[in-house]
Amino acid sequence: MGRAEERRARQRGGRRAAPKSRRSPSTAGASTATATPTAPASPAPGGRAAARGRSAPGGKPAKGRIRRLFTWKKILGTFFGLCLLGIGGFVVLYLMVPIPAAGNVAAKQESNVYEYANGDVLARSGKVNRESVSLAKVPKDVQHTFVAAENKTFYHDSGVDLRGTARGLLNTLSGKGAQGGSTITQQYVKNYYLTQNQTVTRKLKELVISLKVDQKLTKDQILAGYINTSYYGRGAYGIQAAAQAYYHVDASRLSVQQGAYLAALLQAPSQYDWAVASPTGKKLAKARWNYVLDNMVKQHWLDAGDRQSMTFPVPKEPKGAPGLEGQKGYLIELANKQLEQKLMKDEGISASQAEAEVVGRGWTITLNIDKKKQAALENAVKDQLTSKLNPKKRKVDGNVQAGAVSVDPKTGKIVALYGGQDYFKHYYSNATRNDYQPASTFKPVILAAALEQGATTQDGKPISANTIYDGTSRRPVVDHGNKVGFAPPNEDDVDYGPITVQRAMNASVNSVFAQMGIDVGMDKVMSVAGKLGMDTKGMQAVPAQTLGSMGASPLEMAGIYATLDNHGKKVTPTIVAHAENKTRQVQMDDPIGDPVISREAADTVTSVLTGVVDDGTAKVSVAGNPLRAGQQVAGKTGTSDKNRSAWFTGYTPDLVTSVGLFGEDPKPPNAHVSLQGATGLLPPPGRINGGGYPAQIWAAYTFGVTHKAKFDLETTQGAAVQPSDTPSPSQSTSETPSSTPSSSSPSASQSPSRTPSQTPSRTPSQSPSSQTPSQTPSSEPPTGDVSPQNPLDPAAG
Repeated sequence: MGRAEERRARQRGGRRAAPKSRRSPSTAGASTATATPTAPASPAPGGRAAARGRSAPGGKPAKGRIRRLFTWKKILGTFFGLCLLGIGGFVVLYLMVPIPAAGNVAAKQESNVYEYANGDVLARSGKVNRESVSLAKVPKDVQHTFVAAENKTFYHDSGVDLRGTARGLLNTLSGKGAQGGSTITQQYVKNYYLTQNQTVTRKLKELVISLKVDQKLTKDQILAGYINTSYYGRGAYGIQAAAQAYYHVDASRLSVQQGAYLAALLQAPSQYDWAVASPTGKKLAKARWNYVLDNMVKQHWLDAGDRQSMTFPVPKEPKGAPGLEGQKGYLIELANKQLEQKLMKDEGISASQAEAEVVGRGWTITLNIDKKKQAALENAVKDQLTSKLNPKKRKVDGNVQAGAVSVDPKTGKIVALYGGQDYFKHYYSNATRNDYQPASTFKPVILAAALEQGATTQDGKPISANTIYDGTSRRPVVDHGNKVGFAPPNEDDVDYGPITVQRAMNASVNSVFAQMGIDVGMDKVMSVAGKLGMDTKGMQAVPAQTLGSMGASPLEMAGIYATLDNHGKKVTPTIVAHAENKTRQVQMDDPIGDPVISREAADTVTSVLTGVVDDGTAKVSVAGNPLRAGQQVAGKTGTSDKNRSAWFTGYTPDLVTSVGLFGEDPKPPNAHVSLQGATGLLPPPGRINGGGYPAQIWAAYTFGVTHKAKFDLETTQGAAVQPSDTPSPSQSTSETPSSTPSSSSPSASQSPSRTPSQTPSRTPSQSPSSQTPSQTPSSEPPTGDVSPQNPLDPAAG
């Protein structure tokens, strides 16, 4: 059967006759002899489909159907059809979308209302700070800084960046957020006519309106609109308000250096604001400033020689807006920041876009702040600290800054916050600043990491509350027999000898926790710190971090200890309950997350920290406080190198509060300075330690707003469930480090001079406000007692 006959047979539903077999010579004869006629074969199952799927003669696959479906003509036709459809759709869109008759800036700029948790009004943000100026009043060089920063082709382009817009559309469709570029014209249209919402509809409107605006307005008109509607931070809309907010001058008097900084701000106003920027933020701001000026040189708008002689123009100190006096400004600042972060996450917008969407946009924002607890915290700081400061009499008193954050560990709500004496006097919030060392308040993180990782000592013994370490001051830290080049001193160079982890935490023994950090592995320690809530980005996992040498804020430390209090479930302190305006409602993420460490590890750390309060550095101010009324308390003191910061972070079962004192020179650049000698009430040398004023503030506040309660702990270790200084004989024998074979019992390190519980003369009989270390100068033995009444508190580090 030929191919034509085969094709006709398939069309009739038939089947090609079986081809003659190809016989080998050895079988050909037999086959011929026995061959008999056969009846035509019936059609095989599958009919035509089966026939199509067979190989063509010669064994080659049949490709006819594929070729018919995917021809070059069809592919090109489909492509050009889609292109024509897209062009047609854009033409229709271009004809249907007009330039709005009036911008919506004025309509969007409304006062925000901030409420306490009970609905009482905390504050209104006041009138939006915006004042438009004509471009003629802005120096030409300053105009060029904005073009150099945002859109070098501004004076020549058609008002849109098609490639950047396409990238932005794809990012929006794929959920990647705001990563597409846009021109000054597009940004002006977005600011003045549209919103910051990252939707395909909004981006398409932006594209069409930008093309029309570029045809209708001159470049100068567009540039004027852009610099007058952009948000610069510090509540300032427009270049005139920004010039006043950052340099206290009119826009007409801005220098090119100052203009370059304002232009750089538009990328991330809060992050680049010199007054509140982190060290990383300052580096980024300066890099952006250099980028702007270098672009001006490339565009021939600035002489290269003049560029080389320019120095960074540090902005002036900010001033609080009316109505934000006292603590209000600090509360609103954090609320705005957390709402912005939520919008960035949910709507895929940038930091600058989110900030512009929050400030002065008619929001009603309900905070988690408890009005009574807020008042109690403010009163505690005043009674225990600020009422005793007299900068006119003692210069050091003017260097004292206090910050505090109080969190409900079961809900993650920030119920009270103290950012400084007054938002008008100290713009930078001490509650959220992370430029001071947390010192020994980091030690519980090391213990948590050891317990979570099941770490062992150098001789293979499991690390627990009863493990014995060598507490000798300046003992070289070793890693499997090798010295790591780190031998920290204990406070006042006290040698504790063999000492349990529990007592080492009570006395805040640096040498013990430096070695423990190496035993666990510093990378693991920093990993656990990040899981608990510390911002560890960019931190090096080095032995010095065991002394809390990194930066941290009271907000961070409150979150870490709240996670411990919440049995290892992650707590992200949140100040915003919910927010709404005319266009949308925002419900914040649940502050309580999944477990980040085991309950046993978290509860064991809590149990150990009760010993710090009952038998250690916080005994006088907290354990012996007459307001305590039987409450169970866990906490840790901390005093940093050179007495530049002092901390107490503590908690009851229902409230966590972190209090920090910071030494800051009030004059720019606001250098870190010592707190020593502040208040004039301490005996020489007047050291401010964590067990003093920070612990006193904590106790006066906490015991006034919490109820009597006991910790619900699932652990067999620590001071809350067993004596803190009497480990079992078997433990003391088996866990004694090999480096101290002669010290088989912990009693060797427990001399009366080092046991604060054995100094009954220090039990306070005064009210909390009078529990000042200066009132017991006779209780300062030179042996290095761990009581916070010793001005050289071993909690340092």
